[in-house]
Amino acid sequence: MLKISDLHVNYGGINALRGISLEVPDGEIVTLIGANGAGKSTTLRTITGLVKAASGSVLWNDTELLGKPIDEIFKSGIAMVPEGRRVFSDLTVLENLRIGAYLRKDTDGIEKDIEWVYSLFPRLKERYWQYAGTLSGGEQQMLAVGRALMSRPKLMMMDEPSLGLAPLVVQDIFSIIKEINRQGVTILLIEQNANMALRIADRGYVLETGRISMTGTGMELLNDESVKAAYLGTKKH
Repeated sequence: MLKISDLHVNYGGINALRGISLEVPDGEIVTLIGANGAGKSTTLRTITGLVKAASGSVLWNDTELLGKPIDEIFKSGIAMVPEGRRVFSDLTVLENLRIGAYLRKDTDGIEKDIEWVYSLFPRLKERYWQYAGTLSGGEQQMLAVGRALMSRPKLMMMDEPSLGLAPLVVQDIFSIIKEINRQGVTILLIEQNANMALRIADRGYVLETGRISMTGTGMELLNDESVKAAYLGTKKH
């Protein structure tokens, strides 16, 4: 389980996170919704060690992550699908997947997991030889998710997986997130598409200017009038 307690992060003179606390229980999908600049990406970047916290605690299975080197955090079973996909465009699909397993030494397991990723994303199998830069946006997102899975994570954090994708592709991506979770991977999801995110989430948190303003099950937040008005494009009656 991931447990964040009273986390404060400052950028220069700005308080990006002002004492947030949240939990991501094993086996669940937890989503963090909020407007641009609310602190969602900062939260993920602090968990992975890319951003330094001013104070607070980030416990992963009772081990403190704050202050640990980035590679050690990833070795502990956490993987990140970054915003904007960040695939290696001049490497093939297969080479990108192998990079996801760079910390692993179990050759047989790596080959099995490549086949597992191909079973989740048949399109990647069809295009295994293709340079990642020539794939469509949706295919690049599938590759970014597949690459993260190659580290065999216990927790996968995803930053805006639906950004810039066509609605049909977004549905595919969310179906795959649910399937990955069904196969035992815990998910922490940051998403502008609050409607889709809350539909698949066990629990959601609303982040407003660096503070958690509301929490509940995905369905509770989906049906909350203030959440509908602010994030789901429906007006209060």
